[in-house]
Amino acid sequence: MASSANTSGEYNRDSDYISTRITADGRDGYPVEPGRYRLVVARACPWANRAIIVRRLLGLEDVLSIGYCGPTHDERSWTFDLDPGGLDPVLRIPRLQDAYFKRDPKYPKGITVPAIVDVPTGAVVTNDFAQLTLDLSTEWTEYHREGAPQLYPEPLRAEIDEVAKRIYTEINNGVYRCGFAGSQEAYEAAYDRLFITLDWVSDRLRDRRYLVGETITEADVRLFTTLARFDAVYHGHFKCNRNKLTELPVLWAYARDLFQTPGFGDTVDFAQIKEHYYVVHTGINPTQIIPKGPDLSGWVTPHGREALGGKPFGDGTPPAAER
Repeated sequence: MASSANTSGEYNRDSDYISTRITADGRDGYPVEPGRYRLVVARACPWANRAIIVRRLLGLEDVLSIGYCGPTHDERSWTFDLDPGGLDPVLRIPRLQDAYFKRDPKYPKGITVPAIVDVPTGAVVTNDFAQLTLDLSTEWTEYHREGAPQLYPEPLRAEIDEVAKRIYTEINNGVYRCGFAGSQEAYEAAYDRLFITLDWVSDRLRDRRYLVGETITEADVRLFTTLARFDAVYHGHFKCNRNKLTELPVLWAYARDLFQTPGFGDTVDFAQIKEHYYVVHTGINPTQIIPKGPDLSGWVTPHGREALGGKPFGDGTPPAAER
């Protein structure tokens, strides 16, 4: 994600994304259409991990193909180095920037994942990660699997939006604000904001299984991808070290509950996550040495959150085994 620090050392994320939407009515020129689009992601990236989870929970695998970039990239672009010959097998390009330049030959911003590419033209349609997953829930409903959960139910949208906004500002982006702070003062302010909000969300989850309502929603997806990376990366690499996730009993149990739910833990690749952050961020980790730890065995231990009630998928069903 493109970003910079201001004169006081505060990290600022560039949030000006390609806002074109793929909709059921095609009002932006891109109608929902099976097989037409390709979701490009990297398992390492928390923003892309959201899209991987939502696509899987909704059962969109057969209508929206997926391409995986490798965990590392250079200053130019994410690359398809996991694929034979270093080419995405559908788009036939080595770098995601090629799809961005098909959309705009002078595209001036960061080459980010997730991105949805129009396969016939090879051009990026959108990289607006926040809207992208909401549209998968609300615009692609004709192609959801039978039993797909309601991740953005209409009666709860205002509350989901409110909770998700605070999670994005203070937690999802808050860890980056700590890691890329350019001054001691900016770092300490970001650190305080992060842990105040982790305490808030922990209190919210003390007596309820999920963030909003009785089932998993978009808000849970957004929080999970940061929690999954917390001890492996953010605690040490980004200096978010008041506590480890494993030292926060409510959040640790909540994170394990989701991790053990189909569609969540099976989309997480800790090796790629660590390789991405510790190799790419040479300004923070110039040696590019990747830590061996932490011990990941705790993720599959009992969490006890079932006692709080709630049903992960409501009246729906879990997704099928990952393909």
